[in-house]
Amino acid sequence: MHKAGFVNIVGNPNVGKSTLMNALVGERISIATFKAQTTRHRIMGIYNTDDMQIVFSDTPGVLKPQYKLQESMLNFSTSALTDADVLLYVTDVVETPDKHNEFIGKVARMEIPVLLLINKIDLSNQEKLVELVEAWKALLPNAEIIPISATTKFNVEYVMKRVKELLPDSPPYFDKDQWTDKPARFFVNEIIREKILLYYDKEIPYSVEVVVEQFKEDAKKIHINAVIYVERDSQKGIIIGKQGKALKKVAIEARRDLERFFGKTIFLETFVKVDKDWRSSDKELRNFGYQLD
Repeated sequence: MHKAGFVNIVGNPNVGKSTLMNALVGERISIATFKAQTTRHRIMGIYNTDDMQIVFSDTPGVLKPQYKLQESMLNFSTSALTDADVLLYVTDVVETPDKHNEFIGKVARMEIPVLLLINKIDLSNQEKLVELVEAWKALLPNAEIIPISATTKFNVEYVMKRVKELLPDSPPYFDKDQWTDKPARFFVNEIIREKILLYYDKEIPYSVEVVVEQFKEDAKKIHINAVIYVERDSQKGIIIGKQGKALKKVAIEARRDLERFFGKTIFLETFVKVDKDWRSSDKELRNFGYQLD
């Protein structure tokens, strides 16, 4: 018998959802950085064996939207509650269980299996963990609670075991050699955006969108032209940096990761353009691939 199903990962920003997804799928699929709100889309990572296909879905952190882009991000997270066979709700030892009660209320009403994963337990002690488990039990009485550490992979194998046990019998949804639902260009965007998140402060990374305008691939190399969009002229200057040094650093680091990701020589050209207030424009957000309704 073949098992297959959708396992969706939800939770607040910065609790380690992307790190967990990478540990489960074994591919560097989601951006895992130390800044909040790095995942803006739903990203699927597909785990295949001969008799099983698990479609993991990483989602943006749940937050109260401040502008249109964040509304779209919340739509991705909420939609993950409607099409899952198993839900992984990720929290950690730092945040309090009563954050975003409305979203937790939706999780409590779900009829599918919910695994509540308390991440970062290496940062806590036994006493505090017991208190947290009790608090979560009160909020989500039907959930199975599993303490984990995604970075040290503690209990990650057990989570995988439980997921496999809970999957329904089903033929595969995707080809068995496919490991994500996203095209190659998507990962170019994400890798460049990750470097911007790491190298620039404050609001800059959240005002940036990356678009691949050219992706020409042959057997050994890939030529990529990417445009980094910002909202204001002042941000353009910051991204480029003095004598273009900041942008050059981003391009060098991104190229290194892209070569590792695709296993080919990469020629990467980056440009910076201003697209005024794109985060609040329905038209621009749709152009960039965000889900608005």
